Amino acid sequence: MTITSLVHGLGIAGAATARAMQRLGHRVVVTDDVIDDAKVAEAARLGLEIEQPPTNLDQFVRSFDLISPAPGVAESHPLIRAARSADRRIASEIELAWMWERERTGGARPMVAVTGTDGKTTTVSMVAAMLESAGRRTVACGNTDTPLLDALEMDVDVYVVECSSFRLAFTEEFHAEAAIWLNLAPDHLNWHDSMATYEAAKAKIFHQQTPGDVSIGNIDDPIVRRHLAGSPGRKVSVGEGGDYRCIDGDLVCPAGVIIGAREMRRSLPHDISNGLAAAASVLETGLATVDEVAGALAAFEAPAHRISLVGRVDGIECFNDSKATTPHAALAAIRSFPSIVLIAGGRNKDLDLSVLAEARDHIRGVIAIGEAAAEIEAVFAPGVPVRHAGSMESAVRAAIEEASNGDVVLLSPACASFDWYPAGGYAARGEHFARVVDDLARAGVMVKGA
Repeated sequence: MTITSLVHGLGIAGAATARAMQRLGHRVVVTDDVIDDAKVAEAARLGLEIEQPPTNLDQFVRSFDLISPAPGVAESHPLIRAARSADRRIASEIELAWMWERERTGGARPMVAVTGTDGKTTTVSMVAAMLESAGRRTVACGNTDTPLLDALEMDVDVYVVECSSFRLAFTEEFHAEAAIWLNLAPDHLNWHDSMATYEAAKAKIFHQQTPGDVSIGNIDDPIVRRHLAGSPGRKVSVGEGGDYRCIDGDLVCPAGVIIGAREMRRSLPHDISNGLAAAASVLETGLATVDEVAGALAAFEAPAHRISLVGRVDGIECFNDSKATTPHAALAAIRSFPSIVLIAGGRNKDLDLSVLAEARDHIRGVIAIGEAAAEIEAVFAPGVPVRHAGSMESAVRAAIEEASNGDVVLLSPACASFDWYPAGGYAARGEHFARVVDDLARAGVMVKGA
């Protein structure tokens, strides 16, 4: 019997899903809310036509055995609501990939899964580096440029899957041999119906595991700690008093010292926490040894736009943390330095920016940018000097002027970037910041007092 499947949303993940379904002999239909020339062309490459869903969604969804929404399709979308009412199977690309990998000739290859509001990409990169240090062929996939479905076609030994809440929400069975949950803070409330459904989606990374799997949780986060306690997998704790922790400057596991923090290229608090979680995933599964983990951590460089030193102007170090699009992420960066001039703002994702005030002791001054500039000022003024800037160039200059010896300039916006950078997102914002810093440094411009 031929399975009839609907893919809604023809982006990177949607195209990967349609291709995989076709390989398995499904009859595939693709739809999208907004159809442009690029999507028409992508559908044509798949040998398909793309259309918008009809008005009568209740009848439409009943014609499918399986419905796979792209990651951008919110849980409140009318098509999703109709599919649930019709009791149709809804599965994200990681769910489908997991199902089909289980049927692989020769058996399924192991997976390490990582979720959290912040730190996912860095931790995934750390896990991949540890596996490569152990001589294992690996791929970082999922919420990356490589969907897990595409990765199934690669010649690899281990998958490291970055699991966004968007992908986890539409899973029923997906689970990994090792699952890491880093933290939880408000985010993506324009996609999820509520904070409760956001938490429930994340929690699937633990609660769909089996007793033979390993659950790795950051116990310094009370929500993660609570869900770790209820996981059916073997529980491994990371954090103060945990199985994996930092003692006197050393990263320690149950077998002893892994590496001294001073031996790492960068050892900010979240680098240590992420490194411990990554280490737990490969050590507890036997995928790497302590020496291999230590070698990977010693050589590891964090991905771009995550507290990256991009240059010095007038002796002031400038750090790019453009990836920090939530207050929770920005707080981690701010607390990494004793005294900073913060560049923050952009397009608020309907999040409470007032929590940034928790780190005001670390902040000498603030440069407020973008649509949320007034909200940023309200958080810090009058206790902290706040200046507004209408461009990245003026923001960097103002931050250098505000800084004193011993301060750093930190771009950690706590907001999305689509007000100033609608096409390139946080990466374009971070790259622009880095170019401005580099231009000033190369020109030898003395900003202070200019």
